[in-house]
Amino acid sequence: MSSGQAATGAVRAPGLARRLACFSYEAVLLFGVVMMAGLLYSILTDQRHALNGSSGLKVTLFVVLCVYFVGFWSGAGQTLAMQTWHIRLVTVAGSRVSRARALCRYLLCWLWVMPALLTLNFSGLKGSLPTLAMMIAGIAGYASLVWFRPDRQYWHDAVCGTRLVTQRPSLSPG
Repeated sequence: MSSGQAATGAVRAPGLARRLACFSYEAVLLFGVVMMAGLLYSILTDQRHALNGSSGLKVTLFVVLCVYFVGFWSGAGQTLAMQTWHIRLVTVAGSRVSRARALCRYLLCWLWVMPALLTLNFSGLKGSLPTLAMMIAGIAGYASLVWFRPDRQYWHDAVCGTRLVTQRPSLSPG
């Protein structure tokens, strides 16, 4: 972000389509992270059946994802997918995000999927098709809430005092 953009407040949120593309790419990258964490968990706990120790695995994956996101957001301000899509997480003032703020954002980001997961749990719907449909509907519904905010930021960013901005790589002369 240039100093002129920060001073004038001209920094705009990346478009919703670009943010959702980044979200999808993040899911692809996290598939590998989750698979490796699951493999290590099953080896270290001698898990021989998927249902044995599943609560411990869920907690482990929650913590691994927390370390991934909080580490990237409070460090460079970008996950690997955010770097690809030129999106950066900053505070409302435009500075680097603290670990506490990044942790708050991580916890509130579960609002993307929690309503869908709770609906599936309490409705008794089972199977991959209802799960996929509910997850897509929940994610699309939460993402569409940006249209109710003048700055087009997600609600969890408004609560945490963060924002997503476009971060184009600087072109050096020569």
